[in-house]
Amino acid sequence: MSRYLLSLDQGTTSSRAIVFDDHGRNVATAQQEFAQHFPQPGWVEHDPKDIWNTTLQCARQAIDDAGLSSEDIAGIGITNQRETTLIWDRNTGEPVYPAIVWQDRRTSSMCQRWEGQRADITAKTGLLLDPYFSATKVRWILENVEGAADKAEKGELAFGTVDSWLIWHLTAGAEHVTDATNASRTMLFNIHEQCWDKDLLEWFGVPESLLPEVKDSAADFGSTVPELLGSSVLIGGVAGDQQAALIGQSCFEPGMVKSTYGTGCFMILNTGDKALQSDHRLLTTVAYRLDGKVTYALEGSIFMAGATIQWIRDGLRLISDASDSQSLAEATGYDNPVYMVPAFAGLGAPYWDADARGAIMGLSRDTGIKEIVTAGLQAVCYQTCDLLVAMEGDGVAPGELRVDGGMVVNNWLVQFLADVLGITVTRPQITETTALGAAYLAGLTSGVFNSLNDVAELWQAEQRFTPEIPQAKRDELYQGWKTAVGRLCSQ
Repeated sequence: MSRYLLSLDQGTTSSRAIVFDDHGRNVATAQQEFAQHFPQPGWVEHDPKDIWNTTLQCARQAIDDAGLSSEDIAGIGITNQRETTLIWDRNTGEPVYPAIVWQDRRTSSMCQRWEGQRADITAKTGLLLDPYFSATKVRWILENVEGAADKAEKGELAFGTVDSWLIWHLTAGAEHVTDATNASRTMLFNIHEQCWDKDLLEWFGVPESLLPEVKDSAADFGSTVPELLGSSVLIGGVAGDQQAALIGQSCFEPGMVKSTYGTGCFMILNTGDKALQSDHRLLTTVAYRLDGKVTYALEGSIFMAGATIQWIRDGLRLISDASDSQSLAEATGYDNPVYMVPAFAGLGAPYWDADARGAIMGLSRDTGIKEIVTAGLQAVCYQTCDLLVAMEGDGVAPGELRVDGGMVVNNWLVQFLADVLGITVTRPQITETTALGAAYLAGLTSGVFNSLNDVAELWQAEQRFTPEIPQAKRDELYQGWKTAVGRLCSQ
């Protein structure tokens, strides 16, 4: 039996494909960036065909670079940028509008329509009424694309998050499916009853015929048509990127928590079979669903993490490579009078201020490139602290944080994170755990792994970072951040 797994990791700024062996080791990786489109301030779009084409090209390249054929692949796992919304024609497969990305804020004012249902929306979905999620994006497309609403009512259109879009094309339109984690981020799915909710569909004006079938995270999602990869391959696992990272970090016990640092930053705490409702504006979400059993999580979402450093690199042109930020931060140190609040797309948890915009504070004649770059790194850590404080306020105080994502190769950042949080921060041997989690799900379906215990045994720490500064210094640094944020929003 083949023991290799192919993970398709479709992210906000790039698509990747990674071939893993049955020990979770990376055999080959292919990655392609694709264009970001900003047609108006606060709007973020992707070309759906870019998403599909880069994913397919990366899949083919990764298999070739591994020296394998598709027949050597036991299963495909898919993980994806969540909430990003696509609607396409069921007959032609053509999108009716560009993909509206999770960062997009165009529906901020629309959200006022459902103010009266705010509490019910949270009770059913675990989410807060916000443009971040898919429901208002779907409504916007139906109202603003000529003919879309009529076609949707006739059952001629399909809605999906990125996973559904990819599976549709991988199976040549044979499968219109998603998994419970992605469904839980649409604001249309009842996370307690595990179904599309008729009240939500009515409130948001979304025809049920648009929606994909919801499956377990490890399940048979169909098989690729042979002409794409050379032979038919089982699609055996699907999870939204942050839930996939939770699985890749083997956070399978209640109380375990991970934080992923990619385009955004997302901290997820496993709460087991209890869907805890936060009193501090965190989200209740589906961590994963296996064999029909739901595991829930608390999540804090930060919109700008790696994207902040990308802006410093590409927008301000202060650095030529993201890796340059570490040496600049080392030269600056912790006592940086500059605070950056990267609210380029509003503020996520725990503020949920869609109208906030970014600012840099504390500038003086002494301020230079290194202080601004360092402030960008520190902002990521301060926002993580916001999430940890919120979780502690909800009665959960984790003693360790497992971190992953492209940013955590920066030792200075991870040490500063440990110092600001006041807890141990652990970096695993494999930091790109999002793709790994999707591979593990495919491995469970295809028989490469027998249980979550098999997966957990593969996790290994690469380095642990422990706090090195006193509490008084920690409080001083964090209070500076709170003061800066307080100047932008009232919450």
